[in-house]
Amino acid sequence: MPGQAATALTEFDPEELIARIRSYNPKSNSEKVLEAFYYGMKMHEGQTRHSGEPYFTHPVAVAHILAEQRLDDATIITALLHDTIEDTKSTYPEIERRFGRDVAELVDGVTKLTNLQLNSSETKQAENFRKLFMAMSKDLRVILVKLADRLHNMRTIKHIRPDKQVQKSRETMDIYAPLAGRMGMQWMREELEDLAFHVLNPEGRASIIRRFIRLQKESGDVINKITADIRLELDRASIDADVFGRAKKPYSIWRKMQQKDQPFSRLSDTYGFRVITHTEMDCYRVLGVIHQRWRAVPGRFKDYISQPKSNGYRSIHTTVSGRDGKRVEVQIRTREMHEVAEAGVAAHWSYRDGVRAENPFAVDPAKWLAALTERFENAEDHDDFLEHVKLEMYTDQVFCFTPKGEVVKLPRGATPLDFAYAIHTRIGDKCVGAKVDGIRVPLWTRIKNGQSVEIVTAEGQSPQATWLDIVVTGRAKSAIRRRLREEDRERFIKLGRELARVAFEHVGRRATDKALGTAAKQLGLGTTGELLAQLGSAELAARDVVAVLYPEAREGGEIDGKRAVVGLDPGQSFQLAQCCQPVPGERIVGISYRGRGVVVHTIDCLALEAVAEDSGRWVDVQWHSGKHAAVHPVSLELTIANDAGVLGRICSLIGEQKANISDLRFVDRKPDYFRIVIDVDLRDIEHLHAVMLVLEADSDVAEIRRHRDLSRAP
Repeated sequence: MPGQAATALTEFDPEELIARIRSYNPKSNSEKVLEAFYYGMKMHEGQTRHSGEPYFTHPVAVAHILAEQRLDDATIITALLHDTIEDTKSTYPEIERRFGRDVAELVDGVTKLTNLQLNSSETKQAENFRKLFMAMSKDLRVILVKLADRLHNMRTIKHIRPDKQVQKSRETMDIYAPLAGRMGMQWMREELEDLAFHVLNPEGRASIIRRFIRLQKESGDVINKITADIRLELDRASIDADVFGRAKKPYSIWRKMQQKDQPFSRLSDTYGFRVITHTEMDCYRVLGVIHQRWRAVPGRFKDYISQPKSNGYRSIHTTVSGRDGKRVEVQIRTREMHEVAEAGVAAHWSYRDGVRAENPFAVDPAKWLAALTERFENAEDHDDFLEHVKLEMYTDQVFCFTPKGEVVKLPRGATPLDFAYAIHTRIGDKCVGAKVDGIRVPLWTRIKNGQSVEIVTAEGQSPQATWLDIVVTGRAKSAIRRRLREEDRERFIKLGRELARVAFEHVGRRATDKALGTAAKQLGLGTTGELLAQLGSAELAARDVVAVLYPEAREGGEIDGKRAVVGLDPGQSFQLAQCCQPVPGERIVGISYRGRGVVVHTIDCLALEAVAEDSGRWVDVQWHSGKHAAVHPVSLELTIANDAGVLGRICSLIGEQKANISDLRFVDRKPDYFRIVIDVDLRDIEHLHAVMLVLEADSDVAEIRRHRDLSRAP
């Protein structure tokens, strides 16, 4: 990994740096690099770091990090001098006279970036982000030096005050790591994230490392075993390629646990493998070999070779069920693609075999920046600008097409509704349906790379509150909320008052106008009406309003199943859909049926497709915010060993989790295994996860999943 050797640098050795540069660029101007080395050392003479080392060890370490990325002389010299204007008596004119305007402007750009407070208030943050992208637009090497500077500071962060460690780590996690990723420097993004994670959540990181160690003891050397499996298959197909495997970084695992709301034991693809080939054709041959040998996991295939990322990244990603059914992620690319994957946009300045790399996949930084800044310039205000920045920097994208073939870029997980609002707010507001690749799909469908999306609109349609649970882009959410507030304020105030009444009664209080007015003032919402409107539109949780006034209030007893759902009209009844079996904690929507009241479904229930266009029947409902009784049935489908005592132990495990079994039926009987469906009464989604986790851990349970039966839809 680039830059690791730099952390061990404890003394000034210019020859080591010169030798490293000459190893990839024999035509380097060594005299000028040496001049910068000794000039920087002189300027920083007498200064020390928090560790007690001479300060100049830091610029030298930054220069080594950039040299290991094989960057040009001007960037290396800038690294050696990057703190001179800010921290010494050196000046811009003197740097320009000694080392030229190119270096002087780079050093000045790094100095200005260092003085930006990127983690300040939102208005200030947006302003500073604009300055950051202005600096990038002049010369991207400014950011490369700044990222290397931040990387070395994070590697040595233990020497500064604890409060400063947290501040720098948060800034690294929020700004510099995503920026490195957006520029295609994935190795740097991962290391920055992991170093920041070490400070911000040391217990979480240590826990994941311990689990990795335990997993290795239980499973043996998984990486070498799977690497050998892949190499064997490639040899059989006479494909010449290199195979590398690694465990994913602790922060990457942690983030996946949070996103999927799953414990470590339920994550399957904790290892990643790369196959580096000679030609693009070999990439697809390798893919064929891997898919013939192992079963591909649906929905986990991406072809960034035919559809490259905007930062030049090209690779094929696939996930397969490998040894013992463990999921394995494999990335396949050529050597040139791999160089761009490691260096990202910086590959433009990299050297290879003694000359500036003529890598056909390296992105022209000027074009990359032009495309990036063009989208930011269209932002009308600070909030809009920040939303654009965060979407660009913090999420992977999918590229989809309009019916006319125009490309629309959206964050991963985006839906046709996000697509509609990306085209125009008016299109989003009037959306009643969508077609993906010519096929009618529900509005909550996740768009994939390369798909063509067509939006169906109708006059008289207006945004629904449930759309907020469907969209993922900030632009769509803000547009929906704005229209909902405009058109449905009274309806939301009515729903909000009911939510407040139930929440207050649950802690033995009354939601009086005075109490609500006081809460509104404490939350900075101004009026009671605004507080109720935000409650009704799901922008504010009722329990948060209660907590503002009565932080010590104890919740009452368990909520029985008849009062589990809030948001219905007086006298209106409800029932939980049998097809998807929603439990408290899941996102839900109500559908009204003549003579049957309201049936509550999970937001992703396939049965909703039948009423997707009948928006008048959709009812805004939410789960009661208190503790629910264990009366919500969920069907679990298990494949278990056909052996004495197994079924009894399964039932005992469920009972130990305080869950009641209401029914059990056999779906399939084989000499070696049974497939059974068990109906279990549960409190909420956390209770469900606990039951599934303890069952999955049992050695005689081969598979467990939630059983859903669309034939039971109303």
